[in-house]
Amino acid sequence: MYAFKCFILFLYIVISNQLNQNEETCAGENVCTENHNKYSKDINEWGSKINKKIQVAMKQYTPCERTNCSCHKAVIGQDLRPYQDGITKELFAVARSKGTKYQIIEGKLYRERECHFPARCSGVEHYLRALASKLPNLELALNTRDWPQVNHVWGHQKAPVFSFSKTKDYYDIMYPAWSFWEGGPAISLYPTGIGRWDKHRISISSAAEKWPWDKKEGYAFFRGSRTNEERDALILLSRSYPDLVDAKYTKNQAWKSDADTLYAPPASEVSFEEHCKYKYLFNYRGIAASFRFKHLFLCKSLVFHVGDSWLEFFYPSLKPWVHYVPISPTANEEELKKYIEYFKENDFLAKEIAERGFQHIWDNLTDKDVKCYWRKLLKKYALLLKYAVIKDKDLIRIDN
Repeated sequence: MYAFKCFILFLYIVISNQLNQNEETCAGENVCTENHNKYSKDINEWGSKINKKIQVAMKQYTPCERTNCSCHKAVIGQDLRPYQDGITKELFAVARSKGTKYQIIEGKLYRERECHFPARCSGVEHYLRALASKLPNLELALNTRDWPQVNHVWGHQKAPVFSFSKTKDYYDIMYPAWSFWEGGPAISLYPTGIGRWDKHRISISSAAEKWPWDKKEGYAFFRGSRTNEERDALILLSRSYPDLVDAKYTKNQAWKSDADTLYAPPASEVSFEEHCKYKYLFNYRGIAASFRFKHLFLCKSLVFHVGDSWLEFFYPSLKPWVHYVPISPTANEEELKKYIEYFKENDFLAKEIAERGFQHIWDNLTDKDVKCYWRKLLKKYALLLKYAVIKDKDLIRIDN
């Protein structure tokens, strides 16, 4: 009898445990279903928000005029506005301490003997020499460093320093970067710097023809050095989802160990033309604005532009959701994944934005547009000088 009671007790325990397990499984399934529905709802809301942003952006968008670099003329007005009361000798002296001094006198170009970055000065001088004969006498302080110089938030005295890139916190006057011609970042693929935008326009757009949209690899791509940590999330996402993203760090001049590439061996550099194989290309700022931004559009790939603080003169003419997809620099891996997956699922939208981005850059950022911008900028700047510019005998002539 005792054995029988023990058997009944054992059977009760087994059946009770089984029932409890079934209840837990059922509860688990309910939770899973609830989580799945919540995830689906989040994805649908995410997609709806993106659709709405594209619709609003397109409704507000008006293509700029393609004559006399009109796309970019508003930037000149904004940058010169702090100096509308005129530029005095004293004001120029402050700027002079922060950049290389140039003069244009009687149609000839002059520069102080020393230049911090000779290739960068040479890239700028290509345009200044070509325009000198058409410009009035003037002098300017040209900054060839990566970083702008006059930050009004930090209380810097206003001074008309010319810089290639800035944020809205700076009084600097933006000019077309030296890298349109010479002196861009030097890497193994471009040992003398990327330079010659006029040639890249041809070679990269030709590569885009070789890899039209339907033949491109359907995942996101990035190669670059770790100049700032904003790029880390994409690199880590690539390691978790290599079928969605191919993003790796390369070496830069400051590379010391694998720690500088997030503890992975540095990847090989990839030419701009090879970028055209991929549908989705990521652009991140470097120390200041990124030199690669304009090149990526030529691939007719969808450009994901991370962060909107740093500018070059042509950035404001490009409109988010019309020409590129804007992404916050604080976006985490999950957010980046959502963006990529959304445009993979909405291929026609991705292709439309990519084509508009390409066409805008192709039509409005030619070498002719760069020269036009320089000419308009310097003519309006010269009108603000409140003193007669006299040739500085310490400067050297920059011959053609």
